[in-house]
Order: sequence, then C-alpha cells, then structure tokens
Amino acid sequence: MTEQPRAGDAYGELLRDALAVATGIGPRPLVGGRLPRPVIEIIERDDGLINGAPAAHYLDEPADWQPYDHRAVDRVVGATLDIGTGAGRIALLLQERGVPVTGLDTSLGALRVSRRRGVRDLVHATVDEHVADGRRYDTFLLLGNNLGLIEGRDRAPAFLAALAALARPGAQVIAHGTDPYGTRDPVHTGYHERNRRRGRLGGQLRLRLRYRELATDWFDYLCCSTEELAELVHGSPWQLVDVDDRDAPYYLATLRLSG
Repeated sequence: MTEQPRAGDAYGELLRDALAVATGIGPRPLVGGRLPRPVIEIIERDDGLINGAPAAHYLDEPADWQPYDHRAVDRVVGATLDIGTGAGRIALLLQERGVPVTGLDTSLGALRVSRRRGVRDLVHATVDEHVADGRRYDTFLLLGNNLGLIEGRDRAPAFLAALAALARPGAQVIAHGTDPYGTRDPVHTGYHERNRRRGRLGGQLRLRLRYRELATDWFDYLCCSTEELAELVHGSPWQLVDVDDRDAPYYLATLRLSG
C-alpha cells in the first residue's frame, strides 16, 4: 500500500523553513542534525510529472529579481492588492516606496512569514471572499507567474468579476504569465494535447504542491498564450491594453477596467 502525503499547508510550511534557513532563526530541516538542508518545493502534475525547485527564490531581494518584476512594480499606481503575496517580497518593496499595499493569500503559513518579514497589511482570503470586506484598489498584481490563478475558461469570468468588484474607476491589473507552447518536449506537448482532448486549455495545469510529508489540495493553474488570455478577458469588465513580451516566453499583461 502506497502512503499518501498528509493534506496541509505545504506552501506555508516550506516558506517558514526557507525563512529559517535564510536567517538561522527558528527550527529548520538539517542534514545529519547539524547542517541546514535546502528547502525544496515539489510540484506534482496530474499526469505524474514531478519537478522540484529550491524555495529560496520566494525570499529574493530586489537585486535578485528578474527584469520583468522591476518593470511590473514600476507601473504600480495607488492602492495595490498583491494577490498571492507569498513571502511578501513584492509588498515589502512597495511599502518601502510608500505605496499603500495589501498582501492577499490563501495560505496562513505564507501570511505568517510575510508578517515576520515586515508586511503590515495582510488578508487571508480568495479574491472572491475579499470582495465582502469593502476594500477598493487601483492596482492588482499577479506576479510570480500568478496569472495562473485565473485557472482556465470556467474560473476566469468569476475571477475577473471579483477583481472588478474590488476595483476603483480606471483600475489596472498587472499580471505575469508564461506562454507554454514554445517547448518541443513531448512530456509537455503531450500534456497540452491531453488537455485539449478534455476540453481544457493546453497549458491548464492540474497541480499540487508537496513539502516533506504535506501536500496541498489539487488545483488548476494556467499557463497560456497572450491570444488565449485575450479570449479569456473578452466579455469581462476588463480590457487587455498592453503585453510586454521582451522576456519571452514570460510576459507582463496589463488589463484596464472598462468604462
């Protein structure tokens, strides 16, 4: 019998341990009970593909960011909602610049790490749940590839409507996405075709995150072309007004509230 990982906040736990390794403060995984063990995030796809990556990048300082991150934060205006704030790296820089920023995440563990790092305004909720709080924003950030939170065709209308309900007139969404279709790797091209046969977008990933003995629930996470994004946005309260693809296959998409 194969043991399954225990359901839990794997993302929050790995951020907690990554912070402990980086700072030397608090319990952390050790090799041989003595040396800090690198914190590895395991990403499991529903076709059995498993990838692992060091989690330290969630704590990166601005000097270590990618160019598109800097271009994104330079576009921020007004009250800002950092969606999927994680360990708070974006929110911390905006705070330093005097921008009123709120970090939103569904992971309590991630929010605890953000607070320990100095993020002042944090909300534990989905965007849909946050609508009821009555807060309104000028800029919404979906960085760290968090355009993926749109999930796919079924989820996109409600997600974009929730953002519109949280928006002030003239608000913008700045989202970092990835076009997945440049690959020739049959592991990925085959997955894209499998998705399409099931009526899903090719790059609509079905994932769970694992760390040590924990795993999140399975969730959809979207990698899409800019043409697919335009189709998802069409008919919503938003317009796709700019695509910055100079770091292709990564891009920054800017949406503007219609009307």
